[in-house]
Amino acid sequence: MKFATATTAIAAAFLAVILPSHAFARPSFGLLPRSSSSTVVNYDAVSRGGGASSAITSSSSSSMQMSSSTETTASNEVVTIPTTPIEGMRPGTSGLRKKVEVWMGEHYVENFIQSLIDTAVDANGGKMLDTIVVAGDGRYYNNEAIQTIARLLAANGIKNIWIPQSGIMSTPAVSAVIRRRTLDGTGNDGEGLAQGGIVLTASHNPGGPGEDFGIKYNEGLGQPAGEEFTEALYEKTLKLTSYKTISENSPEIDIVGAPVGTEYQLTPTSTVTIIDPFHNYLDALKSCFDFDQLRKFGAREGFSMIFDGMHGAGGQFAQRVLVEELGLPPSSLMRCNPLPDFGKCHPDPNLTYASELVKKMGLLSDGGADPSLDISTLPALGAANDGDGDRNLIAGAGFFVTPSDSMALICDNWESIPQFAQRGGLNGVARSMPSSAALDVVAEARGIPCFVTPTGWKFFGNLMSSKESFDGRDYGPFLCGEESFGTGSDHVREKDGLWAVLAWMSILSKANEGVSDGSALVGVKDIVTSHWAKYGRHFYCRYDYEGVDTDDANQVMDMIREKFVNGDTSSLEASDSGIKLEDAVEFSYTDPVDGSQTSNQGLILNFKLASGDPARVVFRLSGTGSAGATVRMYLEQYEKDSSKHDMSAPVALKDLAEEALRLVQMEKTTGRDAPTVIT
Repeated sequence: MKFATATTAIAAAFLAVILPSHAFARPSFGLLPRSSSSTVVNYDAVSRGGGASSAITSSSSSSMQMSSSTETTASNEVVTIPTTPIEGMRPGTSGLRKKVEVWMGEHYVENFIQSLIDTAVDANGGKMLDTIVVAGDGRYYNNEAIQTIARLLAANGIKNIWIPQSGIMSTPAVSAVIRRRTLDGTGNDGEGLAQGGIVLTASHNPGGPGEDFGIKYNEGLGQPAGEEFTEALYEKTLKLTSYKTISENSPEIDIVGAPVGTEYQLTPTSTVTIIDPFHNYLDALKSCFDFDQLRKFGAREGFSMIFDGMHGAGGQFAQRVLVEELGLPPSSLMRCNPLPDFGKCHPDPNLTYASELVKKMGLLSDGGADPSLDISTLPALGAANDGDGDRNLIAGAGFFVTPSDSMALICDNWESIPQFAQRGGLNGVARSMPSSAALDVVAEARGIPCFVTPTGWKFFGNLMSSKESFDGRDYGPFLCGEESFGTGSDHVREKDGLWAVLAWMSILSKANEGVSDGSALVGVKDIVTSHWAKYGRHFYCRYDYEGVDTDDANQVMDMIREKFVNGDTSSLEASDSGIKLEDAVEFSYTDPVDGSQTSNQGLILNFKLASGDPARVVFRLSGTGSAGATVRMYLEQYEKDSSKHDMSAPVALKDLAEEALRLVQMEKTTGRDAPTVIT
């Protein structure tokens, strides 16, 4: 498709977002030890022998069976515990998140998991599931909750319960296990035996006492559970009267110390297996990228990298991939040891919370370059993960790449990534509605179907699995992402921070193929600024007002809806800076794969700048917090004049932000005179 003018394309984008029936086509703003044999822990022996160590014997998993006498032992007796419904268990965009002390309350984990099991059984045609993965991001209460969950799964009759050694696994790695792992631990994409995964994470939220904990469920293709599932789960929590578990005096599973392959026979029909957390995920990444080429590029003079794991689950995967597989020096890693409280940091890979990495990359807090530093002395590539390893931050020397620009750049450089190039390019791309339309413009220019969905990775799941689940159109290879530092593809059914890092390494490697040894390498800034010169720049910024009183937050949204979406905006005058509100809409979405409808997904104020170019501001309440409400304001304006592309986004968007905040009376309603975080 020939690219005409960015202005025309982007103007169409503002119009397209108000038409939920148009799902695509036009841009719219709308390492650890391994064991070849298994160790079986017989809980009948444990109950008589007095300790787990006395019950461990080495044997192949196929030759050692659990004695039927264990059914009557006190240590693993299945019991039914009476309970009552607990309010407030409706999952948000990515599972249920609460303060950890709430989860530690009586019956809380048990009620939620029993409701989840019952919902999964209903979704499976009334049949009990056979195999489930249980893993977490390592935050405070991770392993205790895994013990509880394993007992419930076993008591309900789930045959195979897979838990990674240490209990820690990144969210994309869980998806890879679901999609790939067979009984011998190997397997190709689509061969996986697990019918679901229970993921213990509150993603980018803080962990530790007084902080957040969460549980989400991934279905049989590795994708986050959809709204139909989560609503059914919530309804079951309101009616629950009992749950099944194994008696409390059953021995604990040695999650941390047991070798890979160790099996725990919890009941005569249910077995916990300690699995390798890395193998299937590493296979998934190797199916996407040329590791030999990346290893060579990583060793080139002039290239260095720094990766911030933020003490989350992704750190150990970065060690395995970047250091052990690609040969980068261990000094390339920072904060890559998982900690229950993330080292007291907020594990959200943005300019505010990844401040140490930001400084090391020669950046100021607003994403602009620090003029006091010599960029030639800085790492060529910087990256960060969040708590569960699915989000990413990308930066070059003295240059920050916004998540929306990152998606657009990966799309435009698909030839650099073997996963896409070997299949002739991308067959589909998608972004969340609040993300900028930078992706849309590239997709239109390159003739790639582009979808705009509500926020939440589950909405990408149907598109990625259109053929697999619905015998519909195959959109793979597929690229998707969110403005909240999430990028991914159809190698798994989750966003994947490490995948995005390897995608950028691949782009840099390709861009430097003709650069001779000893010459300055083409850098991240060179690639992005060339992209802007071709397509124009989408200045983009997000203001987060965290912990707002829920009533005040709802009042802000209600006022926008009443005054601007349902009201008359034609009489409003332009601001002193020439910014005029043109109209306002509320985003809704009709899924092009299964026809399901989702409404109330964000309020969009469409503006016209003094230059005549479009701009927009989106207001949305976040569903990822555990207390109060987070009001998010997303700002975007298009700039085709390349002489203005070097401005920092907060400076370029200052007038638009002031006008939007004035119109919605943010300070008057919430008492907040500034956002908590600007990203």
